[in-house]
Amino acid sequence: MINYIIGKLAGVTQSSIIVENGGIGYEILVPLSVIDRVGQVGNEIKIYTYMHVREDLLQLFGFIKKDELDVFKLLITVSGIGPKGALGILGSMGVDDLRFAVLTGDSKTIAKAPGIGAKTAGKLILELRDKLKFNDVKDTNQDISANVLPNSNDNSKQMISDAVAALSALGYLPTDAMKAVKSVEVGTYSTVEELLKLSLKRI
Repeated sequence: MINYIIGKLAGVTQSSIIVENGGIGYEILVPLSVIDRVGQVGNEIKIYTYMHVREDLLQLFGFIKKDELDVFKLLITVSGIGPKGALGILGSMGVDDLRFAVLTGDSKTIAKAPGIGAKTAGKLILELRDKLKFNDVKDTNQDISANVLPNSNDNSKQMISDAVAALSALGYLPTDAMKAVKSVEVGTYSTVEELLKLSLKRI
């Protein structure tokens, strides 16, 4: 298996990139989010890859971050989701938004991905809920995992849960509600009401 490829970006299409290494041009299928980040043709890049092999087909799927590759591998274990379906999900929402959606049971957000209906979204949530963790979420502004489970006391956990439930009841998608609540810095609130007010400012 090819774990990753380092080489020169030789070309970009709407759904793939071509990376030249050792005189060979590797066509790699990637989500739209990767195409936006690879930069200009001629750049040297590193792409983490997954090789999909069938009797009549051999394809490489690629990602800039290993975390994206790891989540892709989890997605294709779900019945009814193949490599291209998984690529579509990651291209439409990204790994962290997917984690939020799965862990809050937000099937509506997942179902917006191309080729993923409500039934498949529900199955995805059911099968991946125990395999994805809030603590794996990356955030450039702060460590939102500090708000979460292992380092939080029971009261904080309950306030977070109550705030997410309240925002969802107001009509916000559970994924958006969870992201807003998690973005509130620990220690800036002491009641659910305070957490809810701070969260609303971030939506």
